[in-house]
Amino acid sequence: MTIGPEHEAPRAGGEGAGDAVTVAFADDAASLCGVARVGLAVHEGARVASGLGVLFADGQPVAVRAEGGVTPDGEDWSAVEAAGVHTEVLEPLRAWRVTFTDEEGRNGFDLRLRAVSEPASLGADVPAGKLGGMEGYDQLVEVEGTLIVDGAERPFRGRGQRGHSWGAPDWDKLSMARTIGVWLSDATGVSITAVRPAKASSHADEAIHAVLLAPADESSSEAVATVVDDPRLSTTYDGEGRQRSAGLELYVHDDDNHALRVAGEVACGTSLDLGRLTLDTAFFTWRMEGRTGVGRYDVLRRANGAA
Repeated sequence: MTIGPEHEAPRAGGEGAGDAVTVAFADDAASLCGVARVGLAVHEGARVASGLGVLFADGQPVAVRAEGGVTPDGEDWSAVEAAGVHTEVLEPLRAWRVTFTDEEGRNGFDLRLRAVSEPASLGADVPAGKLGGMEGYDQLVEVEGTLIVDGAERPFRGRGQRGHSWGAPDWDKLSMARTIGVWLSDATGVSITAVRPAKASSHADEAIHAVLLAPADESSSEAVATVVDDPRLSTTYDGEGRQRSAGLELYVHDDDNHALRVAGEVACGTSLDLGRLTLDTAFFTWRMEGRTGVGRYDVLRRANGAA
């Protein structure tokens, strides 16, 4: 799927279809991290908006706010505000702004994002997109702005990932969807979507789509996207099913004799009850080929006992 500026606008969909922009960011030590998400969906013929904002400081969640059923003021993303989250496109596929405020007004952020990679796309025709009922794209970004933690302003500079996805996932047929982002300081990273069907008997039944983002050469400042031919993902979970550490083996091309290896462990995280689903959102520190970085590892899964 080729991504152009027109894909930045909300994507039209029918009943039950959803559309969301998600921003995740962290500083170099993963001590200040956050997630902001705004979504649009069609419910009973009407467009409704939702939002989610999460902010971590020094390994602990200091603000978590979620809201749904909001009527948007217009047709584009700048007209959507929910859960204190607002985003706008400053330059399609190049620059954006995102803000978040918790209910008390004592925690939040105001950030500018600048793309350092081309879009890594997930098409509806690849196995993970087809099984998950979603398509979209992600970009690596540099992040700069201001955080507010317990009423005090902190200047922020870090890195992250901005994604736009749309579709209609059928959770009667799914048990888990995982989203992973690895962000290194030299405009290099990895974007992974992994989807597991409800009747999966092993990890082999999972559909995984991975994209390596890396500069084409030493003179390049923007990363190009290369779909990984054979991605392999292993994860260690705690007793409550939350992700604690992970390993990636990425055979980028079919004829590669050696894999690109990435290892990560959790720095902070929290779990959110979304009704029939549970979202385990976490930030990881990563190591790849002698380099270190940060990133995101989210698991969206059926809540215990949900059918």
